[in-house]
This record gives sequence, C-alpha cells and structure tokens, in this order.
Amino acid sequence: MSLIETGFSLIPTGTFTMGSVRWEIGGPDIKHQVTLTKSFYMGRTVVTQGQWKKVMGTEPWTVESLVREGDDYPAVRISWNGAVEFCNKLSAMENRVYRLPTEAEWEWSCRAGATTHYSFGDDEGELSKYAWFDGNARRAGERYAHAVGKKLPNAFGLYDMHGNVWEWCSDWFYNYPSGTLTDPKGPNRGCWRVLRGGAWDETPYYARCAFRYYNTPQTRFITCGFRVVLEV
Repeated sequence: MSLIETGFSLIPTGTFTMGSVRWEIGGPDIKHQVTLTKSFYMGRTVVTQGQWKKVMGTEPWTVESLVREGDDYPAVRISWNGAVEFCNKLSAMENRVYRLPTEAEWEWSCRAGATTHYSFGDDEGELSKYAWFDGNARRAGERYAHAVGKKLPNAFGLYDMHGNVWEWCSDWFYNYPSGTLTDPKGPNRGCWRVLRGGAWDETPYYARCAFRYYNTPQTRFITCGFRVVLEV
C-alpha cells in the first residue's frame, strides 16, 4: 500500500503568525511568529479505514454505533500511540519516513496562506462548503464522521482540515512561548498530545485554524483520527 495513491500535497517553507488573540485553551494571547525551513508532503485527507486496515489489519472503530464504515471513511477511535504505530509500520513497509505533523506544520498547512479564522476567510456561513461540523452533521441527524474529500479543499489542496475528525499532532501540549520560533516541535515531555481541526459534533469555533485541543496519548474516541506527513 502507498498513501501516494490517495495523494499528498507538497507544503512549502514559510513564515506565518501562529495562534489567535481570541481566548482558547493555551492562553488569552498566543500569537507568535513561526518559520518552517523544510518543505514536506501532507496527506490530502486523513487516514481512511481502508488504509488503516491494509497497514494495521485491525478495525478499532467497529465497537462503536456512531461510526459509518467503509474504505473512504476516516479511521477513528485511534489513539495518538496507535497513530504513531501506524506511521512506523508504514515507514518500514515503504522505506520512507511517515510521521504525524508537528502542531506548527498542521496550522501552516491548514491556513494555506490565510491569516483569517478559517482557510477560506472569517465568515462562518461559508464553513459548510469546507467542513462537516455540528451545523451540517450532528444537528442534521448525521452523527458520524463522513467520507473524506467530499467538501472543498483549501489552497494547498487539503481536505477536511476544518471539522469531520480531530487530528493528532506530534507535539506535547504546552502554552506557547513568546518570541519567534523556527521549526518548533514542542517540549520533550508532557501529559497530553495536541489535537487540531474540530470534528463533526463541534461548533464552528472549534474548527478555526488556530484552535488547540489535547488529550492523553492513549485516549481513543470516535471523533478523532489523524493524517500523516511524508518527509521530502
């Protein structure tokens, strides 16, 4: 199996303002400048059930009633530990380096050059064109993660960066430091791993480019999946 079959986008190097001045987990004023000096490939979608089964040979989502099954649906109920194991196994299978994105890589990829709340602007009324969230999923009676790639992509060609499922990042969660950062990877230890992007049962607030969440690395839940980075 090669995830290249489903597509990657080459994400360029660059400098951007990471974070938001609106209150959110992590502090009231967390805007800071970040420079990424290495380009990378980001999966255009989260890892699907079909991809997970080919690499891991398991179906951890089958015990849940609020999960639609199919090869094009997100692999959910995946812990951070499980996501890392997937990356390690795929790396060994293909002799390439697959890994989770850092939090900075994820936000840079999500923004795709935007400085607004969402990759497409600030208007929440446009979110349904790009994302599955509570307004067009949970409150519409569709209480499950939807098949990938059914909404519009961002300017980097990435699908579902807003909503559908939370996505694990490699970093331990921590309060952002002041000043500028280059290729940040977070602290060396912590209690929680970072999650990004919001999910099908969350409000638009949680789907913003800058919103941060976290959970323990062994936690598994039906609104969480992951996408992978392929190193250049």
